[in-house]
Amino acid sequence: MNRKKRKDDVYALGQYISMSAHKARRVIDQIRGRSYEEALMILELMPYRACYPIFKLIYSAASNASHNKGFNKADLILFKAEVNKGTTMKKLKPQARGRSYLIKRPTCHITIVLKDITYYGNIEEYIRNLCKTNQHKVLLNPAFVEYLDFLKSKYDGVIWDKK
Repeated sequence: MNRKKRKDDVYALGQYISMSAHKARRVIDQIRGRSYEEALMILELMPYRACYPIFKLIYSAASNASHNKGFNKADLILFKAEVNKGTTMKKLKPQARGRSYLIKRPTCHITIVLKDITYYGNIEEYIRNLCKTNQHKVLLNPAFVEYLDFLKSKYDGVIWDKK
C-alpha cells in the first residue's frame, strides 16, 4: 500500500500485540481526536489492560515527533488511531487420556498518527483541510473545541489562566 507521508504527521506502529482487537478498539474510541496530554491522562485513569500498550505507543509517537521533527508535545493531537486484527497464536494444552486442547491467543496491530496543529497558520485552515466526516467529528467533540479555543487564545497573545 502506498501511503503519502505528510510533513505534519508522525506515526507509531505496534504489531502483534497480544490482545483482542475488539478490546483495544474500545479504548481507542475514547481517545481518538483528543490532544496528546489529554489522551495520556485518560489512559492512565482507565482500568483496562489495553491501556498500557496504547499508552506506550502514543508516548513513542510523541517522542518521535519531538526528536525527529522538532514538534512541541503540547501542540500534538491524536489525528488517527486504528486497530486491525492480527494473526492468532495457537498453543496445545495437554488434556486427560492423551488428548489436547487448542488455546487461541488473538493479536492486533495498532497504528497511532499524531498531527501538529500549529503546523498550519491557523485553526480554521486545519479544519478546512480535513475531510467532511472528520470535520463533523472534530466540531462535535467538546474537548477538541475547548482545545481549539485554548490554542486561539494562546496564539492571539492572550495569557490563558487555568483555574
